[in-house]
Amino acid sequence: MASTEQQSPATPPASTGGTKTSRWRSRAFRGLAYQVILVVVVLLVGGYLAGNTLENMRVRGIQSGFGFFLQPAGFGIGESMIEYDSSEPYWKAFVVGLSNTLRVAVVGIVLTTLFGTLLGIGRLSRNFLLRTLCTAYVELFRNVPVLLQLLMWYFVLTDWLPDMSAALNPVTGFFLSKNGLSFPIPVWSAGHFATLLGLGGGIAAAWWHARRARHAFEISGAQWPVLWPAIGMLVAGTLIGWLVGGMPGAIDMPERGELNISGGGAVTPEFIAVTMGLTIYTAAFVAEIVRSGIQAVPRGQSEAANSLGLSRAQNLRLVLLPQAMRVIIPPVTNQYLNLTKNSSLAVAIGYPDLVSISNTTLNQTGRAVECILVMMTVYLVLSLLTAALTNWYNTRMAIKER
Repeated sequence: MASTEQQSPATPPASTGGTKTSRWRSRAFRGLAYQVILVVVVLLVGGYLAGNTLENMRVRGIQSGFGFFLQPAGFGIGESMIEYDSSEPYWKAFVVGLSNTLRVAVVGIVLTTLFGTLLGIGRLSRNFLLRTLCTAYVELFRNVPVLLQLLMWYFVLTDWLPDMSAALNPVTGFFLSKNGLSFPIPVWSAGHFATLLGLGGGIAAAWWHARRARHAFEISGAQWPVLWPAIGMLVAGTLIGWLVGGMPGAIDMPERGELNISGGGAVTPEFIAVTMGLTIYTAAFVAEIVRSGIQAVPRGQSEAANSLGLSRAQNLRLVLLPQAMRVIIPPVTNQYLNLTKNSSLAVAIGYPDLVSISNTTLNQTGRAVECILVMMTVYLVLSLLTAALTNWYNTRMAIKER
C-alpha cells in the first residue's frame, strides 16, 4: 500500500504591519478617519477665527461677551405672548422675539400644509375651472418675491381697512381694522383644564378608531366610517370634560369704544400680514410638490383601486396619498425650513420677531458678533428640529417591504 504524506497547514507569514495596511484599505475606516480629520480642521479654523476676532475687538476697544443679556433692555415690544416690560433684561426680550418667530412659523406651517395640499389636489381635478384657478394661483404667487408679498399684504391691511372707530364687524365679537383683528377669548379657569383633558381623550379615541378601521380594511376589505365618528368622539370628549369641569362659560368679548376696541384677544396687522404672506407664498410650492408626488404613483395603482370599486376620494385617500408621501415629505421639509427662515423678513414690516429684537439690541449695545451669533444659533436649532421631526415622520410613512 502506498503511503500518503500528511501535509501540514501553511504557516501564515509573519506580520509586518499588515494590520494597519488592511485597516487603511477599508472604506469604512478611511471614511471615519477623513471625518475626524475634517472635524479637527474645522475646530482649529473656527478657534483661530474666534481668537482673531476677539483680539481685534480688544485692540479697537470694543466690548465683547454675553454679560449684557442681564442688563435692562430699555425698549418696549409692541406684540408679545409673554408679559414683558422695558425694564426687564435683554435675555427676556430675546425670548419674546423667539416666541413671536415660533408663532409665525408654527401657524404658517400648519396653514401651508392644509392650503398647499388642497391646491395640489385641485391641480389634478377633472373640473376645468378649479384646475385652471389652482394653476393660476401657483404660477402667480410662486413667481413673486416673498418680500414684495409681505409688503403688499401689509399695505392692504393698513391702508384699505377702516380705523378702529369704524372697524368692520362681520361676525358678532370680531372686529377688523387697521389695528388688526380683535376676537373673543374664554376667561381661563380650572374647569378649562378638564375640558382640554376631554379633548385629548377625544383625539386619542378618534385615532384608535381610525387605526381599527384601517386594520379592518386591510384584513377584510370592510370600509368603516371614519370622519363622522371621529368628529363625534372629539365633540363628546370635549363636552364630557366641559361638564366635569363645571361648565365654564365666561368669555371676554371685545367692545368697540369711541377711539379703540377693548377686551378680548387681538393680533396685529403685522402678524396677519407676515403669516398670510408666508403661507400664500409657500403653499404654491407645496402644491406643486403634492401634485408631482401624486403623479409619481404608478397609474396601475389607480386602475387597481377603480377595479375594487373605490370612489375617487377613497382612491386618493387610501391609495394615492399614502404612496405619494414618500415622494412628498422630503421636499416639503425644505419648504418648512424656508418658511421658518423667511419669517426673518418680517422685520421689513415692523413685526417684532427675533431679528427685529436683535437689531434693536445691536444698535443699543454695539454687540454685533453676539447678536448675530444668537440669531444664527436659534435658526440653526429650529431648522434641525424641523428636519428631525419630518424625517421621523418620513420614516414612519415609508413603504416597508416584507
